[in-house]
Amino acid sequence: MIKFYKYHGLGNDYIVMDPAEIGRELSADEMVLICHPHFGVGSDGILWGPLKTEKADFRLRIFNPDGSEAEKSGNGLRIFSRYLYDRKMVTEKPFSIDTLGGLVRALVQQGGRLVQVEMGKVSFSSRFIPVAGPERDVLNEQIKVKDRKFTFCAATIGNPHCVIPCNQVSAELAKTYGPDIEVDPRFPHRTNVQFLQVIDRQNIRIEIWERGAGYTLASGSSSSAAAAVARKLGMCDRNIRVHMPGGVIEITVDENFEILMSGPVTRIAEGVLDPESFEYGRLAKKQ
Repeated sequence: MIKFYKYHGLGNDYIVMDPAEIGRELSADEMVLICHPHFGVGSDGILWGPLKTEKADFRLRIFNPDGSEAEKSGNGLRIFSRYLYDRKMVTEKPFSIDTLGGLVRALVQQGGRLVQVEMGKVSFSSRFIPVAGPERDVLNEQIKVKDRKFTFCAATIGNPHCVIPCNQVSAELAKTYGPDIEVDPRFPHRTNVQFLQVIDRQNIRIEIWERGAGYTLASGSSSSAAAAVARKLGMCDRNIRVHMPGGVIEITVDENFEILMSGPVTRIAEGVLDPESFEYGRLAKKQ
């Protein structure tokens, strides 16, 4: 029996799985099955931790529902922090988490319902995102997708983002153009995609196509990247409320483009995954 804990951050849901409880690694195929909404528990990804590290208090690995590994996830980090709090591994004092996309510091508040994360520094450099071509800050460049041309900016906060300012955004826009932008050759590690609408100097709205996951109701790293781009372009001030279909995340972008993110976490359930589900899933895949 495989124990799991399920949470969501504004509708972006993750399953937390503790390697110490499971006692073995999971294959990519098993992760895909667990995340499947019909053959598994259903999830936007798996948080694999806590793991040991000398760099921080905890280490976390983050997996997309297609089985690929992600460098960083803002909602995932908030959810993992809430999980650590619920398991009494942390209190309402700051602690550090080591991810593939770098170190972060987290603080659980309001009995776990609100989590603040120091996400790190946003870079617009093509070298670090990465984006193909000569080394440069990737700002206001052109991309053609299907029947449309977009102006985009690229950024990284430990994982790659393509932010597209628009007069209006919609779920249809993200679902129509996001899949092609995700795998565009100029993004060698693929990319997360945000369609960005600036409401005023303190508020933006985004629709998200997430790398390896698809259309997503909310994303902490996407909120961070989009807010940083809005400030870089001079369209917003330091404190920005990011509105998404799942709700609102508060982002602070300082003068050095260091990001402080604050948002809610909700516990959904905990349970056990029966081995029978893996047997049926493998059979269904063969058919």
